[in-house]
Amino acid sequence: MSLSRRRFLEDSMLATAAALLASMPRQAPAAEAPQSKSPNEKLGVAVVGVRGRGGAHIRAFATRDDTEVLYLCDPDTAVLEARARGTEKLQGRRPQLVRDLRKLLEDPRVDIVSIATPNHWHALAAIWAMQAGKDVYLEKPVSHNVSEGRRIVQAAAKYGRICQTGTQCRSNPGMRQAMQLIHQGKIGTVRLARGLCYKRRRSIGPRGTYPIPKTVDYNLWSGPAPIRPLTRPRLHYDWHWQWDYGNGDLGNQGIHQMDLCRWALQVSDIGRGVLSYGGRLGYEDAGETANTQVTVHAYGAKRIVFEVRGLETAPFRGAKVGIIVYGSEGYFVSPSYSGGTFFDPEGKPVQTLRNGSDRYHYANFLEAVRSRKPQQLNAPILEGHLSSALCHLGNISYRLGESVVVAEAAQRLGQDQKLQETFGRFAAHLEQNGLKPDKTRIALGRRLQVDPAAETIPGNQQAQAMLTREYRKPFVVPSEAEL
Repeated sequence: MSLSRRRFLEDSMLATAAALLASMPRQAPAAEAPQSKSPNEKLGVAVVGVRGRGGAHIRAFATRDDTEVLYLCDPDTAVLEARARGTEKLQGRRPQLVRDLRKLLEDPRVDIVSIATPNHWHALAAIWAMQAGKDVYLEKPVSHNVSEGRRIVQAAAKYGRICQTGTQCRSNPGMRQAMQLIHQGKIGTVRLARGLCYKRRRSIGPRGTYPIPKTVDYNLWSGPAPIRPLTRPRLHYDWHWQWDYGNGDLGNQGIHQMDLCRWALQVSDIGRGVLSYGGRLGYEDAGETANTQVTVHAYGAKRIVFEVRGLETAPFRGAKVGIIVYGSEGYFVSPSYSGGTFFDPEGKPVQTLRNGSDRYHYANFLEAVRSRKPQQLNAPILEGHLSSALCHLGNISYRLGESVVVAEAAQRLGQDQKLQETFGRFAAHLEQNGLKPDKTRIALGRRLQVDPAAETIPGNQQAQAMLTREYRKPFVVPSEAEL
């Protein structure tokens, strides 16, 4: 009996365990378990979405003794063929190639579906895989909108599947140790965490109508999104900057740091309020998402502030892509995925912790797959959903914003000292890039109240509607009742 079929018999017992996942403690990282070399114990893997981050998934599973990449799936045959040659070199066997995810889900040899598609495919691919009895490793952000993330959590519980979010910081020993020290009070009481995504982003080219590459099945590529003309010069990657498919750098890079901020503050819901402001500034192109954005999430006495800067900028407290956690007795700066440095109140470094690589995260996932214990996951799908939802809420506030000049926006933010400090740095950054505060217009987002238990935005029908999307049949993310 294959491993997939044996697991199917366990589903009724595992569904209850998965539903209790949020209340269970996270296991500390242990030494990586030895990999089995027995062919009978190999786990079969299908990697879906093989360009970009998908290459890391292939390397992770094709270089282990206890997993084998059986399938590569992508709507672009040119990408598929190139990845197939590389996969064969890594593991000595050529994987099967398919364009349509549904075909590989029929194969009982496939135990794991590892998903690195564009964001708009994440939720549906994960849910279809779990409905077919597969475990899932899902890249961040796990969803394209708030509702999708909750559906994946519910699907994992219902079908008793192991579902790991691709936020590898959660498994890196250096970062885990740093978070433990923060929680133990190393920098005192912590009420503010700041995430940074300072990545220079150039123009993606003028908006127009461009040909679909001949090697791409555009119906499958579009999936749940509407079929629209290609309005950006490059199909691949630049989908990040168009709303039908991506979530801007807030959801692209920022999900990692948003997750770390939430972890540091020990908050386990989507907050009580959100405000976001910014714009796509410095150039005009085919992009739609903000390249310069500040998002503020309210958690009662605690707060997460997130900053996206796509124009030229200097580091802040030594970090460009990272987090800063502020405590009453010092602060912590992480400029990487693997750890960071603790500072005393005067800014003197006290302790540095750094240790990590992606292999820890894949190993943690496979350990849970074999044990059938979802509580062993360092980044269970619930954590991925909550952190992804914060990014989506920030974008909802931003997209509902009013166009105002920078100087007026400062006045409207009121007297909150921390908000004004962040906005002052934001305005100075724009001026350093030649954008004058009395002439530059930004979107000043709506202040939205959030019901964290229901995951709704009460009192604002327009914002509430943006928690989900219209789906194109048959690529429909099911409702809770339809799971």
